[in-house]
Amino acid sequence: MNLSSALHSAFGSRLRVEGQLPSFDGANGWLNSEPLTMADLKGKVVLVDFWTYTCINWLRTLPYLRAWAERYGEQGLVLIGVHTPEFGFEHDLENVRRAVSEMRIAYPVAIDNDYAIWQAFDNHYWPALYFVDAEGQIRHHHFGEGEYEQSEAAIRQLLAEAGASDQGAGLVSVEAGGIEVAADWEDLRSPENYLGYDRSENFSSPGGTALNERRAYAAPDRLGLNDWAVAGDWTITGRAAVPDEPGARILYRFHARDLHLVVGPAAKGDSVRVRVTLDGQPPGPAHGADIDEGGNGTLTGQRLYQLIRQPGSIADRTFELTFLDPGAEAYAFTFG
Repeated sequence: MNLSSALHSAFGSRLRVEGQLPSFDGANGWLNSEPLTMADLKGKVVLVDFWTYTCINWLRTLPYLRAWAERYGEQGLVLIGVHTPEFGFEHDLENVRRAVSEMRIAYPVAIDNDYAIWQAFDNHYWPALYFVDAEGQIRHHHFGEGEYEQSEAAIRQLLAEAGASDQGAGLVSVEAGGIEVAADWEDLRSPENYLGYDRSENFSSPGGTALNERRAYAAPDRLGLNDWAVAGDWTITGRAAVPDEPGARILYRFHARDLHLVVGPAAKGDSVRVRVTLDGQPPGPAHGADIDEGGNGTLTGQRLYQLIRQPGSIADRTFELTFLDPGAEAYAFTFG
């Protein structure tokens, strides 16, 4: 898609005014920058990106964000990542700082632990992009993944309106790797699912969930597609499933190229060994980035772990993870 067709397909012939850019005064802190005020942003084209570091949908947009910040920063674009946390551990500034470093994020990040900026934008999504012109007017938005050509076309139009004349030829070229690779949408039949009882679906261990108390669970004889279960001693809370003994297992019947789990040690500095199987066997070449071919891995922090990436044809498969040490918390499965 060329620039003119990308722009026309997304916006017709022009970008309409959707509102004014709210201030960032509610930020709890900043990374990679001193606090940015409205005066600092005057005359700049601003791209505001709402994110949280365990969100797979946002992670798959990150290669484009890096590329846009690098190409268009000298032309007057200011990309601001607003980190609004979903899980409790994402409120920890050191966790966010580590994620920013490991993910090679060099643009300014506003810490939005109290959701003040989120509410000022009346935002409801991760990821969410808001495109702001040099007059401080929101001219476009995009929620979720995709439409990268249209988003870049919007950036270029707003920069052109602001007087930037040398934006480079063509759109950025992005080669994503690892967890940032786009989902295999044609074969994706498993949606995100949370493990805390507040938001979970399709829990299939016999007897259901014992809320907030330790209990011995068993796996059912059969799991249907997108059913999940636990076995061994677990405590299931509103926000997480907590294995209470070594050998506790979690099972999921899924259909996707990739399987991810937001999980980690409950205590900072701890590590938890895990072992993964796929249809009862070591995953071999279907292992994800965070385990080896034998299915062995170690959880060293609370984040999103890629546990399965299938290289061949996709079918319904049964994933099983055994916690070899106590002390973990498991939050959500996502797929790609």
